Amino acid sequence: MTPRHPLTPGRAGGACAALALVLASAATGSPVSAAGGEGADAAQGTVAYRSVARFATAGKPRDLLLHPDSKKLYVGSDDLPETADVNESGLHVLDPADGKVRSTVGQAPGPTGTLGRRAVRQLLAPLPGDGAVFFYPLRGIGTAKDGDAAAAGAWVPGAAVTHATAGLTPSTVLVAQGPVLSEVDIATAAVKRSVTLEGGDGFAVDAARGTVWFTDIGNRRMYRIDAATFRVAATVELPAGEGFGGFTEVDPETGAVWVGLDSAVVVHDATGKRLGTLRGMGTDMPRAAGFDAATHEAFVVWQDAGDTSQPGSDNDGTLTVHRTRDLQEAVKPVALPGIHVQLGSAAVAVEPGGAAVFVSDPVAGRIIRLERSTSPRVTREPADRSVAAGTEVSLTAEAEGTPRPTVAWQVSTDAGRTWQAVPGATSPTYTFTAALSDSGRRYRAEFGNDVGVGRSAAATLTVTIPHTTTGGSGDGGSATTGGTGGTGSTGSAGSAGSTAGGSDGTSGTSGTPGSVGGGSAGSAGATVGGGDHTTVGGGALASTGVAVASLAGSAVVLTAAGWVLMRRARPRSTG
Repeated sequence: MTPRHPLTPGRAGGACAALALVLASAATGSPVSAAGGEGADAAQGTVAYRSVARFATAGKPRDLLLHPDSKKLYVGSDDLPETADVNESGLHVLDPADGKVRSTVGQAPGPTGTLGRRAVRQLLAPLPGDGAVFFYPLRGIGTAKDGDAAAAGAWVPGAAVTHATAGLTPSTVLVAQGPVLSEVDIATAAVKRSVTLEGGDGFAVDAARGTVWFTDIGNRRMYRIDAATFRVAATVELPAGEGFGGFTEVDPETGAVWVGLDSAVVVHDATGKRLGTLRGMGTDMPRAAGFDAATHEAFVVWQDAGDTSQPGSDNDGTLTVHRTRDLQEAVKPVALPGIHVQLGSAAVAVEPGGAAVFVSDPVAGRIIRLERSTSPRVTREPADRSVAAGTEVSLTAEAEGTPRPTVAWQVSTDAGRTWQAVPGATSPTYTFTAALSDSGRRYRAEFGNDVGVGRSAAATLTVTIPHTTTGGSGDGGSATTGGTGGTGSTGSAGSAGSTAGGSDGTSGTSGTPGSVGGGSAGSAGATVGGGDHTTVGGGALASTGVAVASLAGSAVVLTAAGWVLMRRARPRSTG
């Protein structure tokens, strides 16, 4: 049986991870076949516990206490018979992260005050700041903290102590000596008050409600003792059974009392009303329980009978986790290989917030550290996108989980019927440029860790042809083409020169050939719509042909005028 002292509630320290991812693929977007997450598919946010370490540094562990202030793991231990050259009994102080021994307090006073090597059977309560109150056989109540050379201790008068736990005040503990329940001073072991019952085995304290629950497994009943009067206030009947008792524990949050009986756990509320019964795996028997007020969960260690000749016995135990409000299973049961009752009862300690759980294995002489894990839970989905070809695309997905999830982006080319991994898309940032061949493809992020795999919703990518224009005034409008130049008019033919000589006997002047006008075609202007809206070319010189034609016409007029003057200047021939 493993008594628990109410610990200071704390928040879960499990790490949460958020992955902000920018999607991309190769320019072609061609997928290849690849695997996604690490675990099996699981509902998002599924909680599980997994074994991460085993500490074989503290002898044969009998009880565990995780100190609420110093956070150190205190272990009460017996000696391991197979290590004859070393005596591991005593109070061990471990680093809960790696099991490294910080110190061992092996010496404690005997009944006459003489120091000697003492086994520690139960850890009763934490001392303020650091240290623990503990019980050591046969009647010793001791105190020690990390680094002490020896424990302080005193012996309770009377019969051997059969069970002990935290008291109703910080300076006292409660001890059972068979059917006698006593309140004892820690420093002196002096009995302050006591009550004798018909029978008894184990008990638990509900300090918040001033109640002590004392179980009498042989008579299948429970006594509710009022702390103020130290007298029995009520008797509660327990279910009939074979008579094996595992533990008696009180949930400090609700006041409910949990009793391990045979292969079941019977739960009553703070008044003694039956709430329900929990069953284990096969023949497993409940041997320890711990509570966490932050998660509102109870942690129960079940040990196998250790007799493979019995049906259902496989030598493996189980850790189960239940919601204290409705007793429903909060986590899938965790197998504890080799945990059985043949060499002693297991113990359990829960880190506030439930991030870590410690279970002792008296068979192997070790402590198992289990950590809380959560399957990936998608917190941000990628959104559909519609872009022009050649545009850079960014899709974002986020997920949280413990341990931190890995990610693998996937693509579907058949409307989500099948999925393939995007090559290389396993880092937080991944960028690609959309091609027309990517249009209609769907993308999703697959997150995975040890607990399972979770996937985001699919985002559909639509890729369009870029819009391109020519000509125009630079605002992306329609193109404008320069006009064609006009055709120049044809020059008149020059007049023929006179063949007759002048009156002074000079030769006649030849006529001037007429010029032929020709208009130049105007250049075609063009505007390409774009970011800077630059106009290329224009309609300049479109009227060049008209100008040439006008000059040619003027030349004809001048030539004609000259011909008339010349005719007038010629003398008239006689005779």
